[in-house]
Amino acid sequence: MGHRIITRVMRYLNLKETWVILFILGFIMLNFPFIHVFSTPRRIFGIPALFLYLFLGWMISICIIYLFVKAIDHVDKDKGEQS
Repeated sequence: MGHRIITRVMRYLNLKETWVILFILGFIMLNFPFIHVFSTPRRIFGIPALFLYLFLGWMISICIIYLFVKAIDHVDKDKGEQS
């Protein structure tokens, strides 16, 4: 059962539409409304809110790209086994 779920997720992540949607979300995340919301003098755990927002967004983006690369490798392996 676990293998089927992983295969489904990997196929979904390999869709070009998913890449485009996440690119647009990343672009929106770095534009005026969101940057303005977090550019306050407020601190969270002693870290300015804007820095925390940018670094967490950067880290999440890297994790998503890692998952995409794993999905591409997974699909390539499946195609190689079927040939």
